[in-house]
Amino acid sequence: MAVLAPLIALVYSVPRLSRWLARPYYLLSALLSAAFVLVRKLPPVCHSLPTQREDGNPCDFDWREVEILMFLSAIVMMKNRRSMFLMTCKPPLYMGPEYIKYFNDKTIDEELEQDKRVTWIVEFFANWSNDCQSFAPIYADLSLKYNCTGLNFGKVDVGRYTDVSTRYQVSMSPLTKQLPTLILFQGGKEVMRRPQIDKKGRAVSWTFSEENVIREFNLNELYQRAKKLSKAGDNIPEEHPVASVPTAVPDEESKKDK
Repeated sequence: MAVLAPLIALVYSVPRLSRWLARPYYLLSALLSAAFVLVRKLPPVCHSLPTQREDGNPCDFDWREVEILMFLSAIVMMKNRRSMFLMTCKPPLYMGPEYIKYFNDKTIDEELEQDKRVTWIVEFFANWSNDCQSFAPIYADLSLKYNCTGLNFGKVDVGRYTDVSTRYQVSMSPLTKQLPTLILFQGGKEVMRRPQIDKKGRAVSWTFSEENVIREFNLNELYQRAKKLSKAGDNIPEEHPVASVPTAVPDEESKKDK
């Protein structure tokens, strides 16, 4: 059973393997997960390993290792029924190109209130969250495609600036699954956010894919509207100050003054 449960989970996740293997850290995770089984089962290596089996066979699992594997398999399957039995490595931080402005606890309010004609999409994230790191390249690609004068993209690390999470009601608890959170601001006010929050304070299930963000936030419409506003602002003629012309004093007033 200790080996059967991981194999069932592996077979269940076969359609996703091709996409995972294209990323080096997932391939490394698979190798690390299989390393223990290979070392224990490979005859030239396993002969030098200690064992607590009654028959003294070092190339098979003993009762202690079987219990550990069954316990870990149960935890992984309960946490995520679609997950594989892998000791996955943490995805690397995204270091590619982007048009994103990073806020702190002071600059976020100032930037949102500075020009209310600008529409902002702000991601509330934390570096320790794997979901945030997986969404980072998608969000960066969206900023490269849709960033313009009237539509800007921003990010704020709520793991570092905890008061921002309280101010904008974004929970950092892993149980609520609110990270990452995308909030659309127009006129300095929140218009919508994803994921939505239910009455119990938990996030409603929502997939952070490029297609979902474009559809839910109407990015194509926002982009066209922002482009039109920016062009209209550029075509407004500048108002030149009118020089004041000195008015002549009537003769009647001058005579009375005299």
